[in-house]
Amino acid sequence: MSLARTNARKCAVQALYQWQMTGHNLNDIEQHFLEDERFKGVQRAYFDEIFRGVPKQLDIIDQALSEFVDRPVNKIDPVERAILRIGVYELINRLDIPYRVVINEGVDLAKHFGADGSHKYVNGILDKVAQQKRAAEIAAKLQKSQDK
Repeated sequence: MSLARTNARKCAVQALYQWQMTGHNLNDIEQHFLEDERFKGVQRAYFDEIFRGVPKQLDIIDQALSEFVDRPVNKIDPVERAILRIGVYELINRLDIPYRVVINEGVDLAKHFGADGSHKYVNGILDKVAQQKRAAEIAAKLQKSQDK
């Protein structure tokens, strides 16, 4: 797991949060981040993929979330909502990233940005989405551990 990719996720959470709260143009928000000094240690291509990919697939992502959350997606705390959307995006689109890495990154983001205890909520929801979206990967991992 690269620090530059983790930093890309951190910036994406902040950028998506800003987009959710203001509805500003994605290009304007992205430009703000590119000019920020903290953006230096970020894997830019991955930031771009997440930041552009989540809004592009918002209906698919929110539909996946709505099956497992306890309230309408738009009523979830905006920080947690941004983190969950990134996690679901990765679970659906980035099969090269193990589901446990996606969940752990989401939990870490929630610990970093979210309210107390929000990491438990994020963990529970992403785990349920992973059970559905990555069932084959989880089954293969389980089979491998049973074969030992």
